[in-house]
Amino acid sequence: MCRRRTRPPRPPAASPWRGPPHDLPHASGRAGAGRRPFPDLDPRTDRMIFPRRALLGAPLLAFPALAQEGYPNRPIRYISPYPPGATNDNTSRLMSRALTQRLGVPVVVENRAGAGGSVGSRLVAGAAPDGYTLLNVSAGNLTVVPHLGHAGYDPLRDFTPVALTGDSFSLFAVHPSLPVRNIAELVAYAKANPGKLNYSSAGIGTAGHFRGALLAEEAGIDIVHVPFPGSAPAANALVAGDVHMMFDPIAAPHVRGGRARAIAVFGDGRWDEFGDVPNAVEQGVGLEWPSVGWFGLFAPARTPAHVVETLNAHFNAALEEPEVVAALLRFGLRPRTANPAELGERVRREHAAVGDALRRLHIA
Repeated sequence: MCRRRTRPPRPPAASPWRGPPHDLPHASGRAGAGRRPFPDLDPRTDRMIFPRRALLGAPLLAFPALAQEGYPNRPIRYISPYPPGATNDNTSRLMSRALTQRLGVPVVVENRAGAGGSVGSRLVAGAAPDGYTLLNVSAGNLTVVPHLGHAGYDPLRDFTPVALTGDSFSLFAVHPSLPVRNIAELVAYAKANPGKLNYSSAGIGTAGHFRGALLAEEAGIDIVHVPFPGSAPAANALVAGDVHMMFDPIAAPHVRGGRARAIAVFGDGRWDEFGDVPNAVEQGVGLEWPSVGWFGLFAPARTPAHVVETLNAHFNAALEEPEVVAALLRFGLRPRTANPAELGERVRREHAAVGDALRRLHIA
C-alpha cells in the first residue's frame, strides 16, 4: 500500500500591504507591545508601508485647498429671471461680459423668465452652492415677490448676497395721447375718469406693479394694473397705446424716440439723461415709499466665502470701468458697490418694509 506523501504547508505569500510583526521595535526604540507602528517598516526592503486608507485619503486632504485656488475653472451660468430686452437682461449681459474678461472663464447669460422673476430665482435657490450658478436680482425678486405666496423660495435663507450693481431709476411714462405732463395733471385726469386708466408692468409683484399700487393709494385714484411677462412686452403695449402708462426704466428709449412721455422719475434724485424731468418726490409723491429700485448679484445659500469674495472683488472692479458705468447709466442704474454683509442687511430691511406696504395695499 502506497502512502501518500503530504507536503508541509507553504508560508503565506508576501503582500505589499502586509506589515511586519507587531512585536518589532517601534520607532521610539521600545517594543510595539502588540501595536502596529505607523508608518510600518518592511524588514525586507527598509521601506515604509502606509495603510491603504491613508493613501486613498491623501488626495482628499488637499481638495479644499485645490478648490479654493482653482475657482473658477469652468463656465458660470448667469441667470436673468426676465425675458430678453428687459432691464434685468440688459444688465445681466453687460456684467457677464465684464466678469468673463476678469475671471477668464465664460460667464453665460440664461433667461429663465416667468412669475414675476420667481422661476429663475427658484432655479438659483436650488442650485449647487459652488459659485457656478448666479442670479441677477432685481430688488422685487427678493423684497416683493416672496410676499405674494407663489415664489417657492425664501429670500432671506436661500441666497447668499454677492455684490450690488447699483440703484435704479424708473421712469413714470405715459402714452403721448394722454393729456398730462406731470403727476398732478395725471391725478386730476384719473379722478375725472375713475377706472378708465391702466398701467403695464413686467408682472405681478414687480417694482412697476408696486409703484402703481402705491401711487393709487397715496393719490386716491382708481387705475387698473395690466401685468405682462416682462418689461419689454409691457413697454411695447405702452407704445402701441394698449395701456396708458408704466413705471419702468425700459421706457427710456421710447421717451428718447418720442413714442412715450416721461412725467416723473422715481429713484435717488434726477436721472442725468432726463434732467428736465422732476423726481416724483419733488412733485410731492412717494416720499415715504419703501425702496424697490436696485440690482445685485446673488448666489445659492452656503456658497463658500472664498467664492463670494472672489466674485465681489471682480464685480466691484468692473463697476469702475468707464464703459460699464456709461452703459448702466443708459439702462437707468447709478453704479454703487457694497460688500455682501451690507447687501444682505439691505435685503432684510427692505423685505420687511415692503411686506408691510403690500399687506396694507391688500396685494399680499
